[in-house]
Amino acid sequence: MVITFKSGKVIATAHELVVRLDGEHRVTLQAQVDAIQLIGKGANVISANGSECKWSIKLDDEQQLREIANEIGCDVM
Repeated sequence: MVITFKSGKVIATAHELVVRLDGEHRVTLQAQVDAIQLIGKGANVISANGSECKWSIKLDDEQQLREIANEIGCDVM
C-alpha cells in the first residue's frame, strides 16, 4: 500500500515500512514492522526504534496513520 503525504510517500507491507521523502536528496527511511510505533491523538507520528534504526516522521493527518495501522497490523497509540 502506498500513502502519499505532503513530504513524500509511505510504502507499507505486512513486514516492512518504507518512507521516501521528496526533494533533491531523495531520503529513504526503512524499518521492519516490529520496530514501528504509531502515535496518534494529533501527533500523527510514525516512530521506528530498533537495534538497526531510530527515526520518526510526522504525517499530515490521523487517517493516514490509521491506513498504515490496518496494513501492518499495528495499533495506533
